[in-house]
Amino acid sequence: MEIRPPFTNLKLSIITTTYNSAATLRDTLACIQSQDYPHIEHIVVDGSSKDNTVEIARTFSHISHIVSEPDHGIYDAMNKGIRLASGEVIGILNSDDFYVHPEILSRVMAHMESSGTDLLYADLEYVHATEPTRVIRTWKAGEYQHGRFLRGWMPPHPTLFVRRELYEKYGVFNTDLRFSADYELMLRFLHRHRVSVCYLPEVIVRMRAGGVSNASLRNRWRANREDRMAWQLNGLQPHFYTTFMKPLSKLGQYFKGKSSPSSAPAPTS
Repeated sequence: MEIRPPFTNLKLSIITTTYNSAATLRDTLACIQSQDYPHIEHIVVDGSSKDNTVEIARTFSHISHIVSEPDHGIYDAMNKGIRLASGEVIGILNSDDFYVHPEILSRVMAHMESSGTDLLYADLEYVHATEPTRVIRTWKAGEYQHGRFLRGWMPPHPTLFVRRELYEKYGVFNTDLRFSADYELMLRFLHRHRVSVCYLPEVIVRMRAGGVSNASLRNRWRANREDRMAWQLNGLQPHFYTTFMKPLSKLGQYFKGKSSPSSAPAPTS
């Protein structure tokens, strides 16, 4: 049996991808800077922003690496960050998102250690783009059981923490997919390869509403088409209703969190 060092002594790499993110980036960087976990490597991958995104990032001394160059979209930027990461565990927090309090990363690493698993996910709240204390919907993922992907389930990707060796063994994001590469990666790791996984039953990330795949009905249709491709790429056969259940499963989230005030303080710029 492999003997591994405790997670609480391991380096954790957090990747933040940016493009013209000056309006929200300070909140994201500040929430990572304030984390009490002592072994954080923070990597910022920028797609040659036209605003002062990079200048803002350079004011945060805790950041380990800043890369600013043209890329082929957000998943390409995430892959660049993964290749740069030296931590044993990798998380991704993008420039519209923030952790809900300074103990989140310590709790994540302790939970991974106590469960002995290689992948963790948790719950997420979507908040208003300009009023981050106003919750629009709550994504309560629930415990994973094999087969849930067939019923349209997926965990919220911003809450995902993965051992780097999983990326090395099973691959990174498929950049042929514009909208659903995160879904395909999680399908590949959890459903196809059945990696060891644990669920942290609390909200750890707040995300400002307005993702690309949900920006229009046309984009939602494209994302649904790519969801079907994700199964084909992995040599898997979904049920006929699987990819239609995926967006439908989110409807209940609105009733759990619609327009409710957050109990946590807003991020400070």
